[in-house]
Amino acid sequence: MKKNLIKSAFVLMTLCGLAQGAKSQDKTHPNVIVIYTDDQGTLDLNIYGAKDLATPNLDALAATGTRFTSFYSASPICSPSRASLLTGRYPQRAGLAGNASSSHGEEGMPGSQFTMAELFKKGGYKTAHIGKWHLGYATESMPNQQGFDYSFGFMGGCIDSYSHYFYWNGPNRHDLWRNGTEIWEPGQYFPDLMVAEAGKFLEDNRNTPFFMYFAINMPHYPLQGETKWLEYYKDLSNPRRMYAASISTMDEKIGLLLKKVDDLGLRENTIIVFQSDQGHSQEDRTFGGGGYAGPYRGSKFSVFEGGVRVPAIISWPGHIPVNTVRNQFAANIDWFPTLAEYCHLTLPSNKLDGLSIVKVIAGANQNSPHKIFFWQSQGTKTDPQWAVREGDWKLLHSPFQGKENEKLMLVNMKTDSSETTNVAAQHPEIVRSLQAKYDAWIKEVEQQ
Repeated sequence: MKKNLIKSAFVLMTLCGLAQGAKSQDKTHPNVIVIYTDDQGTLDLNIYGAKDLATPNLDALAATGTRFTSFYSASPICSPSRASLLTGRYPQRAGLAGNASSSHGEEGMPGSQFTMAELFKKGGYKTAHIGKWHLGYATESMPNQQGFDYSFGFMGGCIDSYSHYFYWNGPNRHDLWRNGTEIWEPGQYFPDLMVAEAGKFLEDNRNTPFFMYFAINMPHYPLQGETKWLEYYKDLSNPRRMYAASISTMDEKIGLLLKKVDDLGLRENTIIVFQSDQGHSQEDRTFGGGGYAGPYRGSKFSVFEGGVRVPAIISWPGHIPVNTVRNQFAANIDWFPTLAEYCHLTLPSNKLDGLSIVKVIAGANQNSPHKIFFWQSQGTKTDPQWAVREGDWKLLHSPFQGKENEKLMLVNMKTDSSETTNVAAQHPEIVRSLQAKYDAWIKEVEQQ
């Protein structure tokens, strides 16, 4: 009897401790998880209109928050997209306008850049990077030197999910790291390792504010979706079947992460942001395609809509609208100031290009804070690919996947969001104006 009373008292104390732990979470500094997927097509979620996909976890996340239909990455390729997300700056101002090397010892985004992780760490948060990095492979460029207390994942652009070797060209290079130390987990499925590492970080930090950057390497090649999903999509033709299996595997792993947040009683005090880094790939390593952009032209590498328009969601129960759609223009660089505002953090003194979208999230009738937006990606020094968006007008220069004889293409996005008709000849004054604004912008960001 006495033993049972002692046991009951212990259980009661444990439950009280858990409850007190939940209460000890600072409500003015909510937790933040940023989920960044890799090469996911513009409309590749069931809730975005992909009728052949099963994505119940991300669809459910959208139902608990706000979903965007005109959300953009500041770059159509991996490294600059990530640099712009984590700094709140255009990639050119962040010092990484092209992809970082996947070779050990090579530098990437300069260490002088102030990252989202440093913002949260300065505000008293514990910070973690889980998954893909691709922002530099020299010690000073790796996550622990960029504001992350904890880091697990790979430093290059892509790995085989089972061997964890770089998936590109030889010689074979192993790429799996925990806090700057190479580790070995041969045969272990990388997305499962990500979920396990993230879960441990959540458990260890459930009573203190935390920021997690969960950069899952899917549906980027190699398309290694799990067997059950390959069987589920057996009636789809390739390359859609391989791609769809990767999407649903990705959705399932993200669902496990979200379940862990729920199991720890953290959902109500956790902001969850989701988006893709850019559009879907049509490279040979992804079997030439498989992604879905609907009416939008282009894919990864292109400043056409299919390369830069991405799915994006934010959820924070009790604080932002639920099951809501926002059509205003917004971009990945906006998460930096937006999350700072939600979490009552002081913005750095350096120049940001991102603008808070807190008001946009709160109200459908609010205007986008961006009057103009710029992209510049790859091409040659004498013939760069770039685009400018101002209101309904978008001017593109030498766009990848465009026509060779059309160096300048002007489209009205209100009447031609599929970017099929070049009206540059009919509006030379708009072309001149937007080109002049681009020239001034690129000079300013590159000088800085």
